[in-house]
Amino acid sequence: MCRFLIYKGTEPIQLSHLVTRPKHSIINQAFQSKLRMPSSRPMNADGFGIGWYDPLPAPASTVLPRPTNTPAPKGAEEQVPVHSSHSQAYVAVPENDPTQDIEEDPEAALDKAAIKLLKEREMERELENQRPCLFKSISPAWSNANLTRLAEKIRSALVFAHVRASTMAGAPSEDNCHPWMFDKFMWMHNGEINGFTKIKRAVQQSLPEELFLYPQGNTDSEWAFMIFLSKLKDPHARSFTHVELRNAMSETISSLNKLFKEAGMTGPSLLNFAVTDGETVIVTRYISSRTSEAASLFFSSGTSFDEYQGGGLYRMTKADKRENIIMIASEPLTFERSDWMEVKTNTMLVITPKMNLLQVPIIDEFWVPPQDPASHTRSTDFAIEMGFGHGFAEAVTGNEAVAVA
Repeated sequence: MCRFLIYKGTEPIQLSHLVTRPKHSIINQAFQSKLRMPSSRPMNADGFGIGWYDPLPAPASTVLPRPTNTPAPKGAEEQVPVHSSHSQAYVAVPENDPTQDIEEDPEAALDKAAIKLLKEREMERELENQRPCLFKSISPAWSNANLTRLAEKIRSALVFAHVRASTMAGAPSEDNCHPWMFDKFMWMHNGEINGFTKIKRAVQQSLPEELFLYPQGNTDSEWAFMIFLSKLKDPHARSFTHVELRNAMSETISSLNKLFKEAGMTGPSLLNFAVTDGETVIVTRYISSRTSEAASLFFSSGTSFDEYQGGGLYRMTKADKRENIIMIASEPLTFERSDWMEVKTNTMLVITPKMNLLQVPIIDEFWVPPQDPASHTRSTDFAIEMGFGHGFAEAVTGNEAVAVA
Protein backbone atom coordinates (compact mmCIF):
# COMPACT_ATOMS: atom_id res chain seq x y z
CA MET A 1 0.00 0.00 0.00
CA CYS A 2 2.11 2.86 -1.29
CA ARG A 3 0.88 6.43 -1.34
CA PHE A 4 1.81 9.22 -3.72
CA LEU A 5 1.11 12.92 -4.14
CA ILE A 6 1.53 15.30 -7.07
CA TYR A 7 1.42 19.10 -6.92
CA LYS A 8 1.50 21.39 -9.93
CA GLY A 9 0.94 25.10 -9.56
CA THR A 10 1.47 28.40 -11.31
CA GLU A 11 3.56 29.46 -8.29
CA PRO A 12 6.04 27.49 -6.17
CA ILE A 13 4.84 26.07 -2.88
CA GLN A 14 6.89 25.32 0.22
CA LEU A 15 7.19 21.53 0.44
CA SER A 16 6.24 21.51 4.10
CA HIS A 17 2.68 22.53 3.14
CA LEU A 18 2.40 19.21 1.29
CA VAL A 19 4.52 16.67 3.12
CA THR A 20 4.81 17.65 6.80
CA ARG A 21 2.41 20.37 8.03
CA PRO A 22 -1.07 19.14 6.97
CA LYS A 23 -2.73 16.94 9.57
CA HIS A 24 -3.22 14.33 6.87
CA SER A 25 0.03 14.98 5.00
CA ILE A 26 1.58 12.21 2.99
CA ILE A 27 3.98 11.59 5.90
CA ASN A 28 1.07 11.02 8.27
CA GLN A 29 -0.59 8.80 5.67
CA ALA A 30 2.47 6.57 5.94
CA PHE A 31 1.38 5.41 9.40
CA GLN A 32 -2.20 6.68 9.77
CA SER A 33 -3.94 6.11 6.46
CA LYS A 34 -7.65 6.89 6.51
CA LEU A 35 -8.11 4.51 3.58
CA ARG A 36 -6.12 1.70 5.12
CA MET A 37 -8.12 -1.47 5.32
CA PRO A 38 -7.13 -4.64 7.12
CA SER A 39 -4.15 -5.91 5.17
CA SER A 40 -0.73 -7.49 5.53
CA ARG A 41 0.93 -4.10 4.88
CA PRO A 42 -0.62 -1.63 7.33
CA MET A 43 2.22 0.93 7.16
CA ASN A 44 4.35 2.65 4.55
CA ALA A 45 7.63 2.21 6.36
CA ASP A 46 9.92 0.97 3.57
CA GLY A 47 11.28 4.35 2.52
CA PHE A 48 10.12 7.52 0.83
CA GLY A 49 11.11 9.89 -1.93
CA ILE A 50 10.53 13.52 -2.89
CA GLY A 51 11.16 14.89 -6.38
CA TRP A 52 10.87 18.50 -7.50
CA TYR A 53 11.96 20.88 -10.22
CA ASP A 54 14.09 23.80 -9.09
CA PRO A 55 15.08 26.19 -11.90
CA LEU A 56 18.30 27.95 -11.00
CA PRO A 57 18.43 31.77 -11.14
CA ALA A 58 19.74 33.24 -14.37
CA PRO A 59 23.47 34.01 -14.19
CA ALA A 60 24.64 37.61 -14.16
CA SER A 61 25.39 38.81 -17.68
CA THR A 62 29.03 38.53 -18.60
CA VAL A 63 30.49 41.36 -20.70
CA LEU A 64 33.41 40.28 -22.79
CA PRO A 65 36.18 42.83 -23.53
CA ARG A 66 35.92 44.54 -26.87
CA PRO A 67 38.42 46.87 -28.62
CA THR A 68 37.56 50.55 -28.20
CA ASN A 69 38.37 53.41 -30.54
CA THR A 70 40.81 56.16 -29.50
CA PRO A 71 40.21 59.58 -31.14
CA ALA A 72 42.90 60.64 -33.59
CA PRO A 73 45.16 63.56 -32.56
CA LYS A 74 44.11 67.03 -33.69
CA GLY A 75 45.49 68.03 -37.09
CA ALA A 76 46.14 64.44 -38.04
CA GLU A 77 42.98 63.75 -39.99
CA GLU A 78 44.91 61.75 -42.56
CA GLN A 79 46.65 59.72 -39.88
CA VAL A 80 45.57 56.12 -39.50
CA PRO A 81 43.52 55.83 -36.30
CA VAL A 82 44.97 53.94 -33.40
CA HIS A 83 42.87 51.41 -31.47
CA SER A 84 43.48 49.88 -28.08
CA SER A 85 42.35 46.59 -26.62
CA HIS A 86 43.00 46.51 -22.91
CA SER A 87 46.65 47.27 -22.30
CA GLN A 88 47.86 46.41 -25.80
CA ALA A 89 47.69 48.91 -28.66
CA TYR A 90 47.69 48.11 -32.33
CA VAL A 91 47.42 50.02 -35.57
CA ALA A 92 44.32 49.53 -37.69
CA VAL A 93 45.35 48.43 -41.16
CA PRO A 94 43.29 49.40 -44.19
CA GLU A 95 41.43 46.44 -45.60
CA ASN A 96 43.22 44.53 -48.40
CA ASP A 97 46.44 46.52 -48.02
CA PRO A 98 49.10 44.26 -49.57
CA THR A 99 51.93 46.32 -48.10
CA GLN A 100 51.10 45.31 -44.55
CA ASP A 101 51.48 42.03 -42.70
CA ILE A 102 48.11 41.46 -40.97
CA GLU A 103 48.23 39.56 -37.71
CA GLU A 104 45.09 38.38 -35.89
CA ASP A 105 44.55 40.12 -32.60
CA PRO A 106 45.22 37.48 -29.89
CA GLU A 107 42.63 39.14 -27.64
CA ALA A 108 39.96 38.66 -30.33
CA ALA A 109 40.80 34.96 -30.48
CA LEU A 110 40.43 34.76 -26.73
CA ASP A 111 37.07 36.49 -26.99
CA LYS A 112 35.85 33.84 -29.46
CA ALA A 113 36.95 31.05 -27.14
CA ALA A 114 35.27 32.76 -24.17
CA ILE A 115 32.04 33.19 -26.11
CA LYS A 116 32.05 29.52 -27.08
CA LEU A 117 32.68 28.50 -23.46
CA LEU A 118 29.87 30.75 -22.21
CA LYS A 119 27.44 29.28 -24.72
CA GLU A 120 28.38 25.76 -23.66
CA ARG A 121 27.87 26.64 -20.00
CA GLU A 122 24.52 28.27 -20.74
CA MET A 123 23.39 25.13 -22.54
CA GLU A 124 24.55 22.94 -19.65
CA ARG A 125 22.72 25.19 -17.22
CA GLU A 126 19.54 25.05 -19.30
CA LEU A 127 19.68 21.25 -19.41
CA GLU A 128 20.34 21.08 -15.67
CA ASN A 129 17.37 23.36 -14.99
CA GLN A 130 15.13 20.89 -16.79
CA ARG A 131 16.19 17.95 -14.64
CA PRO A 132 14.45 17.21 -11.33
CA CYS A 133 16.02 17.02 -7.87
CA LEU A 134 15.47 13.85 -5.81
CA PHE A 135 15.72 13.13 -2.09
CA LYS A 136 15.20 9.53 -0.99
CA SER A 137 15.70 7.53 2.17
CA ILE A 138 14.93 4.03 3.40
CA SER A 139 14.00 5.36 6.83
CA PRO A 140 10.31 5.85 7.62
CA ALA A 141 9.21 9.29 6.42
CA TRP A 142 7.79 10.29 9.81
CA SER A 143 11.15 9.87 11.58
CA ASN A 144 13.44 11.57 9.05
CA ALA A 145 14.59 14.89 10.48
CA ASN A 146 16.37 15.86 7.26
CA LEU A 147 13.10 15.66 5.35
CA THR A 148 11.42 17.94 7.87
CA ARG A 149 14.22 20.51 7.65
CA LEU A 150 14.45 20.45 3.86
CA ALA A 151 10.68 20.75 3.47
CA GLU A 152 10.79 24.09 5.30
CA LYS A 153 13.30 25.53 2.81
CA ILE A 154 12.50 24.04 -0.60
CA ARG A 155 9.92 25.62 -2.88
CA SER A 156 8.77 24.25 -6.22
CA ALA A 157 5.88 24.55 -8.67
CA LEU A 158 5.97 20.81 -9.49
CA VAL A 159 6.41 18.17 -6.78
CA PHE A 160 6.23 14.36 -6.67
CA ALA A 161 6.12 12.68 -3.25
CA HIS A 162 5.89 8.96 -2.43
CA VAL A 163 5.85 6.78 0.69
CA ARG A 164 6.55 3.10 0.13
CA ALA A 165 5.23 -0.19 1.43
CA SER A 166 7.31 -2.81 -0.32
CA THR A 167 5.73 -5.84 -1.98
CA MET A 168 9.17 -7.43 -2.43
CA ALA A 169 11.25 -9.67 -0.21
CA GLY A 170 14.58 -8.37 1.06
CA ALA A 171 15.95 -5.29 2.78
CA PRO A 172 14.76 -1.83 1.67
CA SER A 173 17.00 0.06 -0.74
CA GLU A 174 17.10 3.69 -1.87
CA ASP A 175 17.42 2.42 -5.44
CA ASN A 176 13.94 0.93 -5.03
CA CYS A 177 12.35 4.09 -3.61
CA HIS A 178 10.13 6.21 -5.82
CA PRO A 179 10.28 8.51 -7.71
CA TRP A 180 12.88 7.70 -10.34
CA MET A 181 14.33 10.09 -12.88
CA PHE A 182 15.67 9.81 -16.41
CA ASP A 183 16.97 13.01 -17.94
CA LYS A 184 14.06 15.46 -17.40
CA PHE A 185 11.47 12.80 -16.49
CA MET A 186 10.17 11.66 -13.08
CA TRP A 187 8.11 8.51 -12.53
CA MET A 188 6.34 6.80 -9.62
CA HIS A 189 3.81 4.02 -9.12
CA ASN A 190 1.17 3.04 -6.59
CA GLY A 191 0.14 -0.55 -7.16
CA GLU A 192 1.60 -3.88 -8.15
CA ILE A 193 2.29 -5.68 -11.41
CA ASN A 194 0.90 -9.13 -10.80
CA GLY A 195 3.43 -11.94 -11.35
CA PHE A 196 6.08 -9.55 -12.65
CA THR A 197 8.84 -12.17 -12.45
CA LYS A 198 7.02 -14.14 -15.19
CA ILE A 199 7.30 -11.26 -17.66
CA LYS A 200 10.51 -9.57 -16.47
CA ARG A 201 12.75 -11.20 -19.08
CA ALA A 202 10.34 -10.31 -21.87
CA VAL A 203 10.25 -6.71 -20.61
CA GLN A 204 14.04 -6.48 -20.61
CA GLN A 205 14.34 -8.01 -24.09
CA SER A 206 11.93 -5.42 -25.47
CA LEU A 207 14.11 -2.49 -24.38
CA PRO A 208 16.93 -0.72 -26.24
CA GLU A 209 20.40 -1.11 -24.75
CA GLU A 210 20.44 2.22 -22.90
CA LEU A 211 17.15 1.55 -21.11
CA PHE A 212 18.05 -2.08 -20.37
CA LEU A 213 21.21 -0.95 -18.57
CA TYR A 214 19.70 2.08 -16.81
CA PRO A 215 17.75 0.67 -13.79
CA GLN A 216 19.65 0.54 -10.51
CA GLY A 217 16.90 -1.15 -8.50
CA ASN A 218 14.84 -4.26 -9.12
CA THR A 219 11.21 -3.18 -8.74
CA ASP A 220 8.42 -3.80 -11.22
CA SER A 221 7.71 -0.05 -11.05
CA GLU A 222 11.14 1.01 -12.34
CA TRP A 223 10.98 -1.47 -15.22
CA ALA A 224 7.54 -0.09 -16.12
CA PHE A 225 9.24 3.32 -16.32
CA MET A 226 11.71 1.90 -18.84
CA ILE A 227 8.82 0.58 -20.95
CA PHE A 228 7.28 4.06 -20.94
CA LEU A 229 10.55 5.68 -22.05
CA SER A 230 10.91 3.12 -24.84
CA LYS A 231 7.58 4.28 -26.28
CA LEU A 232 8.96 7.79 -26.88
CA LYS A 233 10.65 8.57 -30.17
CA ASP A 234 13.57 10.12 -28.26
CA PRO A 235 13.46 10.11 -24.43
CA HIS A 236 16.29 12.67 -24.46
CA ALA A 237 14.31 15.21 -26.49
CA ARG A 238 14.09 18.66 -24.92
CA SER A 239 10.33 19.02 -25.30
CA PHE A 240 7.27 16.79 -25.58
CA THR A 241 3.62 17.49 -26.28
CA HIS A 242 1.06 16.24 -23.79
CA VAL A 243 -0.35 14.07 -26.60
CA GLU A 244 3.03 12.33 -27.03
CA LEU A 245 3.25 11.55 -23.32
CA ARG A 246 -0.38 10.45 -23.16
CA ASN A 247 0.13 8.06 -26.07
CA ALA A 248 3.31 6.68 -24.53
CA MET A 249 1.45 5.94 -21.29
CA SER A 250 -1.36 4.19 -23.17
CA GLU A 251 1.18 2.09 -25.07
CA THR A 252 2.94 1.19 -21.80
CA ILE A 253 -0.27 -0.22 -20.32
CA SER A 254 -1.09 -1.97 -23.60
CA SER A 255 2.37 -3.58 -23.72
CA LEU A 256 2.05 -4.87 -20.17
CA ASN A 257 -1.38 -6.35 -20.89
CA LYS A 258 0.03 -8.07 -23.98
CA LEU A 259 2.86 -9.58 -21.93
CA PHE A 260 0.34 -10.76 -19.29
CA LYS A 261 -1.58 -12.62 -21.98
CA GLU A 262 1.51 -14.17 -23.52
CA ALA A 263 2.58 -15.41 -20.06
CA GLY A 264 -0.88 -16.87 -19.41
CA MET A 265 -1.50 -14.57 -16.43
CA THR A 266 -5.07 -13.81 -15.44
CA GLY A 267 -4.78 -11.99 -12.08
CA PRO A 268 -5.37 -8.20 -12.03
CA SER A 269 -2.52 -5.71 -11.93
CA LEU A 270 -2.87 -2.31 -10.24
CA LEU A 271 -1.27 0.31 -12.46
CA ASN A 272 -1.58 3.76 -10.91
CA PHE A 273 1.35 5.36 -12.75
CA ALA A 274 2.54 9.00 -12.58
CA VAL A 275 5.06 10.65 -14.90
CA THR A 276 6.15 14.20 -15.72
CA ASP A 277 8.66 15.90 -17.98
CA GLY A 278 8.57 19.06 -15.86
CA GLU A 279 5.79 20.58 -17.97
CA THR A 280 3.06 17.98 -18.46
CA VAL A 281 1.86 15.52 -15.82
CA ILE A 282 0.26 12.16 -16.72
CA VAL A 283 -1.40 9.98 -14.03
CA THR A 284 -3.43 6.80 -14.41
CA ARG A 285 -5.92 5.00 -12.22
CA TYR A 286 -5.99 1.55 -13.80
CA ILE A 287 -6.59 -2.12 -13.15
CA SER A 288 -6.45 -4.97 -15.67
CA SER A 289 -9.94 -6.16 -14.72
CA ARG A 290 -13.50 -5.44 -15.80
CA THR A 291 -14.99 -6.31 -12.43
CA SER A 292 -12.67 -4.84 -9.79
CA GLU A 293 -11.90 -1.28 -8.73
CA ALA A 294 -8.38 0.12 -9.07
CA ALA A 295 -6.30 1.54 -6.21
CA SER A 296 -7.68 4.84 -4.91
CA LEU A 297 -6.91 8.13 -6.66
CA PHE A 298 -8.27 11.67 -6.17
CA PHE A 299 -7.66 15.15 -7.52
CA SER A 300 -8.28 18.68 -6.26
CA SER A 301 -7.91 22.05 -7.95
CA GLY A 302 -8.31 25.70 -7.01
CA THR A 303 -6.61 29.04 -6.60
CA SER A 304 -4.89 28.51 -3.22
CA PHE A 305 -4.10 25.77 -0.70
CA ASP A 306 -3.84 27.17 2.83
CA GLU A 307 -4.04 26.29 6.50
CA TYR A 308 -7.33 27.73 7.72
CA GLN A 309 -7.09 26.46 11.32
CA GLY A 310 -4.29 25.51 13.65
CA GLY A 311 -3.29 21.92 13.96
CA GLY A 312 -2.64 21.38 10.28
CA LEU A 313 -6.16 21.73 8.91
CA TYR A 314 -5.85 22.78 5.27
CA ARG A 315 -8.34 23.35 2.47
CA MET A 316 -8.38 24.17 -1.21
CA THR A 317 -9.91 27.55 -2.01
CA LYS A 318 -11.57 28.46 -5.31
CA ALA A 319 -11.64 32.25 -5.63
CA ASP A 320 -12.52 32.12 -9.34
CA LYS A 321 -12.51 29.73 -12.30
CA ARG A 322 -8.74 29.72 -12.65
CA GLU A 323 -6.79 26.57 -11.84
CA ASN A 324 -3.67 27.89 -10.12
CA ILE A 325 -3.16 24.62 -8.25
CA ILE A 326 -3.85 21.00 -9.20
CA MET A 327 -3.11 18.17 -6.79
CA ILE A 328 -3.46 14.43 -7.42
CA ALA A 329 -3.17 11.99 -4.54
CA SER A 330 -3.75 8.41 -3.48
CA GLU A 331 -5.36 9.92 -0.39
CA PRO A 332 -6.60 13.50 0.00
CA LEU A 333 -4.58 15.83 2.19
CA THR A 334 -7.61 17.53 3.71
CA PHE A 335 -10.72 16.56 5.63
CA GLU A 336 -12.93 18.65 3.35
CA ARG A 337 -14.92 16.19 1.26
CA SER A 338 -15.86 18.90 -1.23
CA ASP A 339 -12.19 19.61 -1.98
CA TRP A 340 -11.61 16.30 -3.75
CA MET A 341 -13.00 14.36 -6.69
CA GLU A 342 -12.50 10.64 -7.04
CA VAL A 343 -10.98 9.57 -10.36
CA LYS A 344 -12.93 6.89 -12.18
CA THR A 345 -11.30 3.50 -12.63
CA ASN A 346 -9.31 3.08 -15.88
CA THR A 347 -8.97 6.79 -16.47
CA MET A 348 -5.94 8.91 -17.31
CA LEU A 349 -5.47 12.41 -15.87
CA VAL A 350 -3.46 14.91 -17.91
CA ILE A 351 -2.25 18.26 -16.56
CA THR A 352 -1.11 20.30 -19.56
CA PRO A 353 1.62 22.96 -19.40
CA LYS A 354 -1.16 25.58 -19.41
CA MET A 355 -2.75 24.03 -16.30
CA ASN A 356 -5.69 22.40 -18.06
CA LEU A 357 -6.88 19.19 -16.40
CA LEU A 358 -8.06 16.48 -18.79
CA GLN A 359 -9.74 13.19 -17.87
CA VAL A 360 -9.24 10.62 -20.63
CA PRO A 361 -10.76 7.12 -20.51
CA ILE A 362 -8.32 4.27 -21.13
CA ILE A 363 -10.36 2.34 -23.65
CA ASP A 364 -9.22 -1.25 -24.00
CA GLU A 365 -10.54 -4.72 -23.15
CA PHE A 366 -10.89 -3.72 -19.46
CA TRP A 367 -12.81 -0.50 -20.10
CA VAL A 368 -16.44 -0.47 -18.97
CA PRO A 369 -18.36 2.53 -20.35
CA PRO A 370 -20.32 4.63 -17.82
CA GLN A 371 -23.65 3.73 -19.43
CA ASP A 372 -22.97 0.05 -18.74
CA PRO A 373 -24.51 -0.94 -15.35
CA ALA A 374 -21.40 -3.03 -14.71
CA SER A 375 -19.39 0.17 -14.35
CA HIS A 376 -21.27 0.89 -11.11
CA THR A 377 -20.80 -2.57 -9.63
CA ARG A 378 -17.03 -2.97 -9.73
CA SER A 379 -15.90 -4.73 -6.56
CA THR A 380 -13.53 -3.07 -4.10
CA ASP A 381 -12.51 -6.39 -2.57
CA PHE A 382 -9.27 -6.82 -4.53
CA ALA A 383 -7.93 -3.31 -3.83
CA ILE A 384 -8.83 -3.65 -0.16
CA GLU A 385 -7.25 -7.08 0.11
CA MET A 386 -4.05 -5.73 -1.44
CA GLY A 387 -4.08 -2.79 1.00
CA PHE A 388 -4.57 -0.05 -1.59
CA GLY A 389 -7.87 1.29 -0.24
CA HIS A 390 -10.87 2.67 -2.02
CA GLY A 391 -13.28 5.57 -1.76
CA PHE A 392 -13.75 8.04 1.06
CA ALA A 393 -13.24 7.02 4.66
CA GLU A 394 -16.04 7.04 7.18
CA ALA A 395 -16.44 9.50 10.01
CA VAL A 396 -13.80 9.41 12.70
CA THR A 397 -13.70 10.49 16.27
CA GLY A 398 -12.84 13.90 17.68
CA ASN A 399 -13.25 17.10 15.78
CA GLU A 400 -12.77 15.40 12.42
CA ALA A 401 -16.47 14.97 11.74
CA VAL A 402 -15.92 13.70 8.24
CA ALA A 403 -12.48 12.42 7.39
CA VAL A 404 -11.71 12.31 3.73
CA ALA A 405 -8.71 10.24 2.84
